[in-house]
Amino acid sequence: MKYLRIYAGPDGESHFEDVEVPSHPVGDAIQSEPITATGVIFRQAPHADFIDWHNAPRRQFVVHLRGDTEVQASDGEIRRIPAGSVVLAEDVTGKGHTTRGLTGDRLTLFIPLPVS
Repeated sequence: MKYLRIYAGPDGESHFEDVEVPSHPVGDAIQSEPITATGVIFRQAPHADFIDWHNAPRRQFVVHLRGDTEVQASDGEIRRIPAGSVVLAEDVTGKGHTTRGLTGDRLTLFIPLPVS
């Protein structure tokens, strides 16, 4: 299992990193340890939704439930985020990223993490 991480590097640019979730077998499934969260936010947006350069408002997991999204990091890399993907947005400083809806209405679940 993996998630995509968006983070601000020491250069002030936002970057992507593919992160393997530490997990262990539980019966015939694979499961991670619990991750502490502070709440849940649902967001629905039309596919034409575009959010220009911005930082993540807080460290949070973003679960893409419906619709495909394109995210561009300030280092120039672009990733397509299909429905079913999980992203850890933690570029709360630096130049940030853009977000563009690509297909259909998008339904997204934000899971804020505690301040560390």
